[in-house]
Amino acid sequence: MVIGTGHRDGFLTETETRAILKEALNAEPLWGQRVLVLIPDGTRTAPIPLFFRILVDLLESRVAALDFLVALGTHPLMSMEARCRLVGITAKERTEQYAHIGIFNHRWDLPDTFRTLEVISASEIHQLSAGHLNSPLPVTVNRKVLDYDTILICGPTYPHEVVGFSGGNKYFFPGISGPEVINMTHWLGALLTSYAVIGSGYTPVRAIIDRAAQGIAARRLCASMVVGDDGLSGLYVGTPEEAWEAAAALSSEVHITWVDKAYQRALAVVPAMYADLWTGAKGMYKLEPVLASGGELILYAPHIDELSYTHGAMLEQVGYHGADYFLAHWNRFKNFPHAVLAHAAHVRGLSTYCNGVETPRIRLTLASKVARARCERMGLGYRDPATIRIDDWKGREHEGVLLVPHAGERLYRLKPTAGQGTLQIS
Repeated sequence: MVIGTGHRDGFLTETETRAILKEALNAEPLWGQRVLVLIPDGTRTAPIPLFFRILVDLLESRVAALDFLVALGTHPLMSMEARCRLVGITAKERTEQYAHIGIFNHRWDLPDTFRTLEVISASEIHQLSAGHLNSPLPVTVNRKVLDYDTILICGPTYPHEVVGFSGGNKYFFPGISGPEVINMTHWLGALLTSYAVIGSGYTPVRAIIDRAAQGIAARRLCASMVVGDDGLSGLYVGTPEEAWEAAAALSSEVHITWVDKAYQRALAVVPAMYADLWTGAKGMYKLEPVLASGGELILYAPHIDELSYTHGAMLEQVGYHGADYFLAHWNRFKNFPHAVLAHAAHVRGLSTYCNGVETPRIRLTLASKVARARCERMGLGYRDPATIRIDDWKGREHEGVLLVPHAGERLYRLKPTAGQGTLQIS
């Protein structure tokens, strides 16, 4: 049973938020248990400080241990100072009031971090992936999950380019998983395309993630938030599957803007919480569906100076290409991490590859500190960010020009027209 509520146009108060968490956690047999809370890093908008305070207050006197683990996936590690900011405490509070509470990085960079829970057969993967994949999947995950009785996922749900909507068991895979699940699920997302997957509900990628999570022996709970522009729109607590389903339904109302016709040009203003293009490309994913074929999307990110702090060297070797291009040259690319190929394909967007020529559906231009020569070598357009005045882009929707001031979390979609169905994922 899911405990919680949400509002299409309103927001939960702190009192309501606390009441939902209290009711849900009081219904769980947590006395004397070891509890691990999975939280997002700073690339997701969420009231993590509020939830940290409430969860500590509700649980620390009941449980044998209460710790927090940042589900980084393969994002850069966070310093202890950054982790303190993430949960809203000072360095002094960390060493005094909260000294008994662990606030850990997911050390994806250390092989000893992981344990293999099981291997999902190739035949089952073939079925779960709707026939797109046919290889076994070792389910590796941060070994910390073996040290706790209950794992509580605590994070937001948004439209997502790989899995449809984020949240739920995604905090395990890829949040704290090994490379095997990350590579397979992201490549599957690339084969399906972000254009079709994003904001589409339950997907083959979600099916694999949910199946992988069944191998976790600890009790799995989830506090799934839906974060609106000005506050917490909804909160649902239950199993990861149930809480995610409720949150995704509300997210589809809160986080998707439907427009009547496609735009020829768009300026996506990338917020500072995205430090590199690996994360900042969310501005592309969320706007790609409303760009007309041949249109241009500019990612305005004057603070970004790197394609990926983690995977930049591999991206230099791969470049940005669509999935069809990679498949046509598979012997050349098959040994690269498939998550890197998937990211490159998502950044490229829908494209075709025919007779040796790759043709992207739209043009992507990066206006950042990344140099022109590097952008062009990688297959991106370049524009000097100093030449862009945001005010010049305002109020021009009637001209086919769209400005998105805080790009990356709100999805833009074209309204289905008469006789035109929605995209189907197969």
